[in-house]
Amino acid sequence: MRRMRFAISIPQFYPDGEFDPAAFRAYFARAEELGFDSAWAQEQVLGGPAPVFGPAEAMTYAAACTQRLRLGCVVFVSTLHSPVHLAKSLSTLDQLSRGRIEIGVGTGGQGRPFAAFGVDPQRYIARFTEGLALMKALWTESRVTFDGEFWQLQDAAMEPKPFQKPFPPVWVGGSAPTALRRAVRLVNGFFGAGSTPTATFADQVQIVREALNESGRPVRDFPIAKRVYVAVDEDAGRARKRMNAELERLYGFRSEGIEAAAVAGAPADCAREVQKVAEAGAELILFTAMFEQAEHAERLAADVIPQLR
Repeated sequence: MRRMRFAISIPQFYPDGEFDPAAFRAYFARAEELGFDSAWAQEQVLGGPAPVFGPAEAMTYAAACTQRLRLGCVVFVSTLHSPVHLAKSLSTLDQLSRGRIEIGVGTGGQGRPFAAFGVDPQRYIARFTEGLALMKALWTESRVTFDGEFWQLQDAAMEPKPFQKPFPPVWVGGSAPTALRRAVRLVNGFFGAGSTPTATFADQVQIVREALNESGRPVRDFPIAKRVYVAVDEDAGRARKRMNAELERLYGFRSEGIEAAAVAGAPADCAREVQKVAEAGAELILFTAMFEQAEHAERLAADVIPQLR
């Protein structure tokens, strides 16, 4: 059994002109003092009305503000990226952080605005798989010759390689059984979405473990994580109301399922629900506070995490 690890989100929600560099630096200094394992961004280029910074840029700034924290994104919708550019960006960031980067990737699902990115919606799964293979080649091979459906390279070199060898840990976020089995074939770990209720996440974990057993991969070598949207407040009604409003702003619509997946209430209530996530199989829990993130880091470290087993 691995020890339970706890992460927090990288602040990304800033309206035009409201980013405070000093507060951002202080947030990460305190996060390291509080003992969090890692900090994670998310990607939303087009979508809901929430103002969201780009993940790679936010991770880069966070890397300059930290010494120990690992930094990741769950997930880059890599289907919408050039794998050459994304591989270069992440390799550079891994060097800048001295090997503290984690990489989450996902297909984005059928609902993405593929036309805005010049992507064929009928071939997005094939594009995802091929793009991941190309990134791995660029990270590990001195010269890359690649003859794919979407990308072709002839004796191409990309330097420097990532600081971590052969490359940073790669996670997949997904929900459908086919996506979960694909994760076992292609990457190092599975990251459950914040919009996924705990019971559904537990089912996903079972699919992952069955696929691991079928493939012969040791379960202990394939970590499982989950994002948990959290609002800690002694006034449970107020916590839930604020959480639901922020989720609607992030996703652009109300969803009973997404709201049910979020955890809101007094510390003991939050700890009880997060414990269920751990018992469902999460070995890394990413706490994502949708408001008052610095205050939540303090409350989580002092009042919620100590109650978890």
